[in-house]
Amino acid sequence: MSEVVRIFDPWKSKICTCKPKYSFNPYTGCSHNCIYCYATYIPRFRELRKKKKVLIRLEKDLKKIDLSLPISMSNSSDPYPPIEKKEKITKKCIELMKDYDAKLLIVTKSDIVIRDAKLLSEINCCVSITITSFNKAKILESNAPPPEKRVEALRKLKDWGVPVVLRLDPILPKINEKEIDHILNLCEFVDHVVTSTLKLRADSFKRVCDHFPELKNEYKKLYFKLGEKIGNSFYLPKNIRLEILRCVEEKCREVGLSCAFCREGIKFEAESCDGQHLLRKY
Repeated sequence: MSEVVRIFDPWKSKICTCKPKYSFNPYTGCSHNCIYCYATYIPRFRELRKKKKVLIRLEKDLKKIDLSLPISMSNSSDPYPPIEKKEKITKKCIELMKDYDAKLLIVTKSDIVIRDAKLLSEINCCVSITITSFNKAKILESNAPPPEKRVEALRKLKDWGVPVVLRLDPILPKINEKEIDHILNLCEFVDHVVTSTLKLRADSFKRVCDHFPELKNEYKKLYFKLGEKIGNSFYLPKNIRLEILRCVEEKCREVGLSCAFCREGIKFEAESCDGQHLLRKY
């Protein structure tokens, strides 16, 4: 069986600011149905499915990888989809990683993570929860848990002593920009914030425009005429990205939070983008 724990970003993107880490996805695909998703190049991505013999393969990998590096879960699917309530695959994986004293970075949009709060408080981990919008959440992320539940999940994990990160991500021009202050005010108790602007591929551009047809011409101009292609994605012009990101950074500074940018090629002051600095050093 092939390995399930792999080095994160094997293509070594020039604008990736993550420190070395591994990537692990307990499931394949995702059921959140986010219209801006970048991972839909994965075959049958909207069809969530379990990995074959994932625990056996995970333990095999844990025996050979460098456990001084953290394992990020998950980077192309959510580790807490609805079926996790019954299957408990992610929980079993975390329990196994605990046996190996692995460092863990969890990234999710789901409040199901609260179920594992006690377990997570017993290991060296950090949990990042994405909140993109309150006003447009049902359009942007139709199958994901409501943002109110995600805020509560962050708060409960924090009460358990688990370091928590708000992923204010992505910021979509003319769609959720005006919600930045509101989201940060609600989440000013977190330990760190990471943010980024919307990056587009052909399929995500079509999905966004299908739901926001009034923005089609403006997005086409901003991304494909004035913007730039970095890797496989189209970015907003750098001056516009800088203006948006500095707005988030300024608000974070106002409420006393560290702030970092994800794959933007723009410098930030925080110790890490993904919250690695919140992990214990041993």
